[in-house]
Amino acid sequence: MILENTLVHHVHIWLKDKADKQKLIDGLNTLKAITHIRDIHIGVPIVTNDPMADSSYDASLLILFNNQAELDAYIVDPIHIAFVENCAKPICSKVVAQDSVNV
Repeated sequence: MILENTLVHHVHIWLKDKADKQKLIDGLNTLKAITHIRDIHIGVPIVTNDPMADSSYDASLLILFNNQAELDAYIVDPIHIAFVENCAKPICSKVVAQDSVNV
């Protein structure tokens, strides 16, 4: 399947304490209620033989949107803000978000 008219928001997250992994996953799952999201994938790294693969992160979030306006609405959605303030900020040591749109 080729994704067209898609904006991708991909986030990799590192925890301060690995013991907080389930708390992070539970927090990420709250984001599923945000109506601007077209598709969402919450994952953890796998073991791979690919020397280019970075599996140093603890969890990843991949969200597909139809357009920039939906991403913008997601960023300021109260559910997202609550996740960032109450879950991510207290337990995460690093968060890297990358946004792209197909060409």
